[in-house]
Amino acid sequence: MTLADGIAVVTGAGGGLGRALALELAARGRRVAAIGRAPEGIAKTAAMDKAGRITPVLADVADPHALRDAFAQITRTGPVTLLINNAAVYPRRDFLEETPESFAETVAINLGGTVTCTRLALEGMIETGLGRILNVSTFADMAPLPASSAYAVSKGAGRILTRALIADLGDRFPDIVITDWMPGMLATRMGVADGVDPAQAARWGVSLALWHDPALNGAVFEMSQEILAPRGLKGRIKDRLLLRRRSPRSIPDQTI
Repeated sequence: MTLADGIAVVTGAGGGLGRALALELAARGRRVAAIGRAPEGIAKTAAMDKAGRITPVLADVADPHALRDAFAQITRTGPVTLLINNAAVYPRRDFLEETPESFAETVAINLGGTVTCTRLALEGMIETGLGRILNVSTFADMAPLPASSAYAVSKGAGRILTRALIADLGDRFPDIVITDWMPGMLATRMGVADGVDPAQAARWGVSLALWHDPALNGAVFEMSQEILAPRGLKGRIKDRLLLRRRSPRSIPDQTI
């Protein structure tokens, strides 16, 4: 089995980057399950794919029961071999304007949705030992902007989740490759007006998602370039003694 033999699931596919990712995957011949909570949004995404490779799947990622039903629907037509955890909200509220309920709602979408979708996708992936999970991430936890506490905490926890997954699964299932990807500031409703075109970002994201290499486990990419983890003093000395030069990888222009 290869990634192409199964179904690619994209969350938050009713617009913005999620829609662009779903359309790019379909353009490269993949069968796509486009998950979203707005029926008109995912229906439009599917309608934009003239080849008919995109199936809209209605579900709120904050609702584990709805996601179980969604994955049951998806897997009736084939195994999930690729998951792109993209769904997120960015409410832009000062912490003094947050309530415990509003904060928890953001965490339930941004972190809870990733946890649930990942756990459900892994049920099939561990049977074959093959899979690809791409978590759309951000550096918001390292330098939170004002009025972004719930977003920064939930997305930062998502980066920890990636590392925790690799700690649990990496030695047993090296061909289930899990990577963080930060698309940069996008020209979307959650982004900025002069940001990156979501279609361009989707070309990077899909190429990375289809790049199935165990060496990418735990890697972090921003836009089209890898972000290398900082090395401690001992590591830097060892690299120098062994004449090792660490070079960041670039996402290939297109991965079939």
